Amino acid sequence: MERRTIGAATLDVGAVGLGCMPMSWAYTGSRQRGEESLRTVHTALDLGSTLLDTADMYGPFTNELLVGRVLRERRPEAFVSTKVGLLAGEQHIVANGRPGYVRRACDASLRRLQTDVIDLYQLHRADPEIPVEETWGAMADLVAAGKVRSLGLCAVGARSARRPGARPYDGRLHDGTIRQLERVQQVFPVSAVEAELSVWSTEALDALLPWCAARGVGFLAAMPLGNGFLTGTLTPGGGFEPDDVRARHPRFTAEMMAANQPIVAGLRRVARRHGDGVTPAQVALAWVLSQGRHVVPVPGAKRARWAAENAGAAGLPLTAEDLAEVAGLPGAQGSWD
Repeated sequence: MERRTIGAATLDVGAVGLGCMPMSWAYTGSRQRGEESLRTVHTALDLGSTLLDTADMYGPFTNELLVGRVLRERRPEAFVSTKVGLLAGEQHIVANGRPGYVRRACDASLRRLQTDVIDLYQLHRADPEIPVEETWGAMADLVAAGKVRSLGLCAVGARSARRPGARPYDGRLHDGTIRQLERVQQVFPVSAVEAELSVWSTEALDALLPWCAARGVGFLAAMPLGNGFLTGTLTPGGGFEPDDVRARHPRFTAEMMAANQPIVAGLRRVARRHGDGVTPAQVALAWVLSQGRHVVPVPGAKRARWAAENAGAAGLPLTAEDLAEVAGLPGAQGSWD
């Protein structure tokens, strides 16, 4: 697989990563199977998808434990990204950016991941009660201690509001994230930013992606397959189990899924031009890859065959005609929040 570098530290990863969250959290629990998840991680590494993206809150904690079972055998092949700063309760999620907590959380993540160093440690969300510089300073201390190789920041406000009657999107969605980035850059260099970017959520292209490109900061594209919609495998009205986040998601109602089918149809048209076996999901990922050499999509997967399909997108070169067709697809309908 093509390799890409993240940040000024020139950290080397496969062009397509693996989002591990669906294996343990947020999606249908009845379809989460530990042994299949382990095969998925192994398959990703076999195919060059070396960036494994997890977080302590996924589960909580169980996702890091799962990834750690693979790292115990294959640590030199993997680039490990995990996150700190959010605590998940039964009915709520709260931020904690206190320096003491950050240090304890890192040690706990290292134990669960069965490694002595985290390649990329990301701040999941800043704590509104703690200056972000204090949290970032504690994370920088972990780099100095040799427990972490580089630091990243997850975007705030990463989803646009497309509500009926709302004012038109003004391109300022990521202003808050950029302000945070400029503050923490004064403390310790940012190696990567993780934010949503996909064919149906392009807001990061306006300011956040150029900000990263201008400073040599890597960009990890979260949800590059639109929570599964852009794969073309979801049926409008098919429904979701109650524990699946999409069951409460305005863009995944039967009405909105039907209204957004032209987006998937366009991806299918492009896929057909590239021959049998090319899928809408691969086109969607190839589009993300085309946005810059500093961009690494991190599609979530909990089945080995999906990880293999996603990895195949790294070898799909989109033509100017393909990119023009994707650019001409209708915008997504429905609120994202």
